[in-house]
Amino acid sequence: MTRLAIIIVSYNSRGDLENALRALTQPPPAVTHEIIVVDNASTDSTPAYVRERWPDVRLIASESNLGFAQANNLAIRSTASELLLLVNPDTIVTPAAVDRLVSIVDERPDVAIVGPRIVDGQGRAELSFGAMISPWAELRQKILVRGNDRGLAPVVALVERMTQRAHDVDWVSGACLLIRRMDLEAAGGFDPRFFMYAEDVDLCAAVRARGRRVFFAAEPQVVHLRGRSGATTPHTTRNAYRRSQIAFYAKHHPGWVPFLRLYLRLVGRLPS
Repeated sequence: MTRLAIIIVSYNSRGDLENALRALTQPPPAVTHEIIVVDNASTDSTPAYVRERWPDVRLIASESNLGFAQANNLAIRSTASELLLLVNPDTIVTPAAVDRLVSIVDERPDVAIVGPRIVDGQGRAELSFGAMISPWAELRQKILVRGNDRGLAPVVALVERMTQRAHDVDWVSGACLLIRRMDLEAAGGFDPRFFMYAEDVDLCAAVRARGRRVFFAAEPQVVHLRGRSGATTPHTTRNAYRRSQIAFYAKHHPGWVPFLRLYLRLVGRLPS
């Protein structure tokens, strides 16, 4: 039986997908695996490209844009593997990284989810993990992420130190996330209320609520080229982020929802 299913959800990411699939297949990981691409009704001929260029990759072509959570659920239901690796199309994940992530969960039976160290195209570490989303944790995360993105030396140095140590965390980024099927199913899969953004944090919270661990691995390392498909539709992406943010607070911190809505209305960012 195939032990690992590698799932990539794509939306107008044909160029990035080429790099992602080449990295995953040349050479392939040692663990028995299959690769599934779920295309969310792209308009850049992604399905035809995958069928022609990557015949060994299983394609699921959706007739509508399901979003990240539902598209992953669709692919997961079509597989029977023990392990699931969720990979963004704008990442470069080497076979060695795949095999190392698998070995980490093999070494730690109480770990349900593991995420690797992620760096951008220039090799700068990303803060790809954090504390459970709350107003204060979200503010801290944004300060660190924006300072790191802007190259502020003290913040860059801090993020570099934070990502050099393997440790338990509240969540890891869905840009590259390995999870045991039994833990995913026990948590109920991805919550379809999250079209994109916060679905990874929500899933990790559901897993931790069952007493299972979420682990950040300082190695292996994965390159993240940072959301090129989202950059083509910035207004839609911003609205999706805010809708997911509201949905997350409604689920986990309902008392904060009126204040969040008021804030977003005042700054002109309340989604329709």
